This record gives sequence, structure tokens and C-alpha cells, in this order.
Amino acid sequence: MTINCKGNLIDLTSAKVMGILNITPDSFYDGGKHKDETQILKHVETMLLDGATFIDVGAYSSRPNAKHVSEDTELKRILPITELLLKEFPEILLSIDTFRSKIAEKTIEAGAAVINDISAGKLDTNMLPTVAKLRVPYIMMHMVGTPQNMQQHVSYNDLLKDIIYYFSERIATAKQLGIIDMIIDPGFGFSKTIKQNYQLLNRMELLNMIDKPILAGISRKSMIHKTLNSSPEEALNGTSVLNTIALQKGACILRVHDVKEAMECVKLLEALNR
Repeated sequence: MTINCKGNLIDLTSAKVMGILNITPDSFYDGGKHKDETQILKHVETMLLDGATFIDVGAYSSRPNAKHVSEDTELKRILPITELLLKEFPEILLSIDTFRSKIAEKTIEAGAAVINDISAGKLDTNMLPTVAKLRVPYIMMHMVGTPQNMQQHVSYNDLLKDIIYYFSERIATAKQLGIIDMIIDPGFGFSKTIKQNYQLLNRMELLNMIDKPILAGISRKSMIHKTLNSSPEEALNGTSVLNTIALQKGACILRVHDVKEAMECVKLLEALNR
């Protein structure tokens, strides 16, 4: 199972790690932590040295009840950082975390490699046609509603069946437009209660029937720290436990804040499977 990133085939039969770079002031864990170019470059360099294949850059916080940010503000935040990272690390594979087609187009033109859309094209009708035109890999996530109201949309007939149906429809639409490389993200923490997040993880192997690479984004989320009565800052060990389970259930990409520890999960499971 491979995806084409800027002419390079990335083999996802061996799990990869995607490091998170939030350049928003209000993200749930690292909001405002990376405030200047020096800090950003140092953080990204560390993630790359620790083994990240992708760096996922986001300028719009999608945590529950996050404040809405204008398209202009998002672009002003993300485009200079995209250009900075590509100048400093020319071979970097940047994933752009956005649901807006204009942001996708501008950042891919600047040299980014992947679009990571929390709405699977549902929040911007131009997104799927834009990705098809840009000919880049597309990560589509399961979410109902918007970041502002998604936790009001947690009623399902059957959680896994509904998610599979959602992806089947989204993939069919994307295929018709000519999108080739697609990755699915079941959306832990998006339009789901904590109990539903664990139901999803427990049955995540069912998503393999979709026959697309699976991304798991569990890192330091409330399903961990609220279950353990702790905090995001104390959720690294729990993240490693659930990342390991996600890999066993079929995840091909782990989207994480802590690349070194996620790579350890990947390497130890590979050793076990050998």
C-alpha cells in the first residue's frame, strides 16, 4: 500500500509517524508553544530526527468548541511557516491540516505534499475538486457538523457501520473527481463521546474492509486523560498504549505530538511481528 508524495512512493505497509506542528494559540495540548521561527525549526528538526515521515501543520484549532478563525487569518498563519520549513528542510513531506480549498491550493503550490481535511470535503465544496486538480494525497476524516458543534452530533445507529458508510460515500465522490491517493481517519474525539472512542478503537479492524490506509490520531486526547483523571500533559504513556493497539488494529499512520515514543511503538511491534 503506497501513496505518491511529490514523486516519491511512500510505502505504508510499514507504519509511519506524522508529527504534529500546531501554530494555533488555542490547541488543546500545545497551543501557543511554538511562538517564533527558531522554536518551530528546532521542534520540527527534532521530530524529523526522531523518525517522522510527515509533519502535519495546522493553523485552525479543531478541538471541541474551538473559536472560528477566518480564512485570511489561517492563511497568514500557515503559509509563511510552510515556506520556512520547506526552505530549511527541502525534502520535508508537509501535510496541511485544513478544510479550506484556498489554504490547500496555496500551501501545495508552496511545496507541501499532503492535504489533511477534518471534514472530508463537507465544509468546503471546492475542496475535493481542488485536491483532484493538485494531484496530492488526501486524508479524509470522519466528523459530523463543525468543530464548534460536533459534540452535539454523537447519535449513531451503529457507530462503525455509520463510519464505514460515510467513508464509502466520500471515497466514491473523490474517485469520480480523479483523486487517487486517499487515507481515512476515523476521527477519534470528533463527534464522538469517550465511550464511542473506545468502541471505535475496539472494532477499528473493521475499517480495513474499506481498503484504504488508516490514520489514527489519538495523541494526548481526552479519551486518555479524562479516563485516567489526569491531563494532556500527563497522557504520554496512555497515548503509547492506545497507539500500539491502533497499530495492531491496522493503522498505517500515527499522528502524534511525541514522535520518538510513537516510533518506539512501531519498531517494537515490527519486531514482535517478525
